[in-house]
Amino acid sequence: MSVISLQKGQKIDLTKGNAGLSKVLVGLGWDPVKKSGGLLGGLFGGGQANIDCDASVIMLNENGKFTKETNLVYFGNKRSGCGSVVHSGDNLTGDGDGDDEQISVELARVPADVHKLIFVVNIYDCVNRRQDFGMIGNAYIRIMNPSTTQELCKFNLTDNYAGKTSLIVGELYRHSGEWKFAAIGEGTADTSVSHLVGRYT
Repeated sequence: MSVISLQKGQKIDLTKGNAGLSKVLVGLGWDPVKKSGGLLGGLFGGGQANIDCDASVIMLNENGKFTKETNLVYFGNKRSGCGSVVHSGDNLTGDGDGDDEQISVELARVPADVHKLIFVVNIYDCVNRRQDFGMIGNAYIRIMNPSTTQELCKFNLTDNYAGKTSLIVGELYRHSGEWKFAAIGEGTADTSVSHLVGRYT
């Protein structure tokens, strides 16, 4: 079965037609853009710190509001209060192939008062390090069925995010008893996960 490649703004029904899909694994990946710093840049490392991107999940109620701290899953709180969302941990550089961070979601265990899971990525300490998503390439989000390792869909973020310090990548949401995924790919100027959460309070 071929992977469904989503474009910005597209939606896909995950559970309809996937009988028994009760858990998904959400993989997020990115790479630092290689800079040509010349000989001196190579000798001195260009003075640039590694770009540390952090993936997080913001769990919202039916009104699109964030109501309790345990509904934020990030490197500092790797498991939601209800236990349905679990973060794999922090990748500090983004180097290497494959997913940089993974988040598992047990759809059947997501509390009834949670209607939407927003997947976001921000750059740690971006202000002091003067870093933005123009320095990041090959960003994507993909959703897999962990019991079969089948990739259900993938969304490659291809916009120019220069000057943006956070990305609202996509969202899992309930609709008529089914779970759907929407590809968002919106860049923002939020400088921390708490600023991102503030959008929904």
